[in-house]
Amino acid sequence: MIFLDRAEIRRVVVKVGSSTLTHEATGKLNLRRIQQLVTALADLKNSGRDVVLVTSGAVAAGMDRLGLCERPKTIKEKQAAASVGQCALLHIYDKLFNEYGHTVGQILLTKDVLEREVTRKNAENTFETMLSYGVIPVVNENDAISTYEIESMTSFGDNDRLSAYVAVLCKADLLILLSDITGLYDGDPRENDEARLIPLVREITPELRAMAGGSKSNVGTGGMATKLDAAEIATDAGIDMVITNGSEPLHILDICDGRLRGTLFTRKGG
Repeated sequence: MIFLDRAEIRRVVVKVGSSTLTHEATGKLNLRRIQQLVTALADLKNSGRDVVLVTSGAVAAGMDRLGLCERPKTIKEKQAAASVGQCALLHIYDKLFNEYGHTVGQILLTKDVLEREVTRKNAENTFETMLSYGVIPVVNENDAISTYEIESMTSFGDNDRLSAYVAVLCKADLLILLSDITGLYDGDPRENDEARLIPLVREITPELRAMAGGSKSNVGTGGMATKLDAAEIATDAGIDMVITNGSEPLHILDICDGRLRGTLFTRKGG
């Protein structure tokens, strides 16, 4: 069944979470999964689309480099892990995308950048110029920042919301969230074998939010509830959004060819 018109998908923002980028048993980076993700995005770029990658995983990658066995609890530990891990992540993305002939550039954002007109416009211009040069922006929240900025609530809270704001900023046609489950279900599929996938959502209702709950993964900060927040931000701005299973990154190509893999949230007025 065809859900999206491939001709209308010209600019795509893809968000990948920590649970997709790491091995569940060890918390170390899942290099095979990252390779598959890069392959999909490189081919999407080859098809003539603009591609933006919003990536989590900096803290998880930093934990590995620093020899930490569990997620940091203090701000200073999180900052150190994020700083080290961001270098590791970008190095991997740069190396893999370069093998396919594509160039990446790093953009680190804080929420206050998007809340002020001047800095928001600067960010918008940066994205537009990078995309005009054929660069694939690799975006993350700037976790390695001052204690004041973190404690003054200038964070997005998670990269689901961040990816939605980036999609709006970039005037994207489609936002794809790679999750640890296939999409939105009418129950928790990890606890209920009879939970059914909801393939299409035209309106985010209180009943839908009640179904989403607030469960989180061990290595990430978001859950299905934050993905509904992202869907609301994106669809209100006229952007379609899909939640799909991150264990199959090549599904990105199917989605952009109009074949649904997961749950589609349709844009307002679409």
